Amino acid sequence: MADEANRQFAGLSDTAGEEDEFSTLDEPVKETILRDLRAVGSKFIHVLYPKRSSVLLRDWDLWGPLLLCVTLALLLQGGAADKEDQGGPQFAEVFVIVWFGSIIITLNSKLLGGTISFFQSLCVLGYCIMPLTAAMAVCRIVLVGGSGTVSFIVRLVVVTASFGWSTFASTAFLADNQPPGRKSLVVYPVFLFYFVIGWMVLTFSPSQ
Repeated sequence: MADEANRQFAGLSDTAGEEDEFSTLDEPVKETILRDLRAVGSKFIHVLYPKRSSVLLRDWDLWGPLLLCVTLALLLQGGAADKEDQGGPQFAEVFVIVWFGSIIITLNSKLLGGTISFFQSLCVLGYCIMPLTAAMAVCRIVLVGGSGTVSFIVRLVVVTASFGWSTFASTAFLADNQPPGRKSLVVYPVFLFYFVIGWMVLTFSPSQ
């Protein structure tokens, strides 16, 4: 009798767990959207105050990276290189760089014994673009006043700080998924990834 009662209790617990798990199917669309927005906002806060955390890896999503990639791509439009048809930053190039960079970093991590997946890597790299996206917005504002030496120095300082911020934030999230003694080998491709994006931001010049 005791065994049967325990099995019934376990069955009730599993049923309750399933009901909790699938309760989101019955919630209003508004609540679902607000819940997702709160989750995205929470991840932005984690990037603003980077520390060792598994939030971006455990609860990964692609809404934030998509928003940041679109914003950065739009800010990079209208450059002088685009007008002269010299292969300047096009809208699709930002997405290609992010996806290709995520593939390279994921493969590098796997070869070194890491446990990160492709979409987790894409989530972390995408969210950590936020400082460089903000730097691009600042650079566009600075370029309104001209493109002289002072303007270049200001943009260089802003982009350098944002580059360091993005690199530090991403490595803080990825550090715990790498074997000890090999973390520096994981940081190197992340460094190159954000360096390429930072170079695109720094060398942007508006078309006349």
